[in-house]
Amino acid sequence: MSLKHVIIFFIGFFTLQGFSQESTPSAIFWNTLKSHCGNAYAGTLVLPEDDEAFGGKRLEMHVKSCSENEMKIPFFVGEDRSRTWILTMNDGIISLKHDHRHEDGTEEKINFYGGTSSNVGLADLQFFPADAHTQNMIPAAATNVWWITIDETTFTYNLRRLGSERVFKVVMDLTTPIATPEAPWGWED
Repeated sequence: MSLKHVIIFFIGFFTLQGFSQESTPSAIFWNTLKSHCGNAYAGTLVLPEDDEAFGGKRLEMHVKSCSENEMKIPFFVGEDRSRTWILTMNDGIISLKHDHRHEDGTEEKINFYGGTSSNVGLADLQFFPADAHTQNMIPAAATNVWWITIDETTFTYNLRRLGSERVFKVVMDLTTPIATPEAPWGWED
């Protein structure tokens, strides 16, 4: 084998290595969501249609804080600014936690529940089965599965409590950013 053939072999080998190391689905999902950092969006409750806490109220999310491994997304229901979704990325796996605050900024008793994906998921869909912390805090939520979808036009936040009728779905319109809302309760910049 000539030196020319060896060089061509190594160039081809390393080129193929570069192609095989494409972004994981979770990294694509993460970067797609992160591209909305700083923007806020309005949405609608899809399920359950007759929910007393969310139905008929203005729903807003604000992709407020983004770093390499954490995103904080306040979710407002009418005048209630108590909720923030916290997504973290560790070794290609995404976790979802829920931060709930009282109006004075103190933590609610039920707080930081959620789950961690069991794999890298899909580029437009991540699942979060309830973790042990959630099961210990809220025994009835042991079978909760949350999932988030994102594409060019929508972000959805979903919850299903397996073995029950509990289902929740909010769809946010990513095509039309809205004015930046007030900070969530307890937020410190």
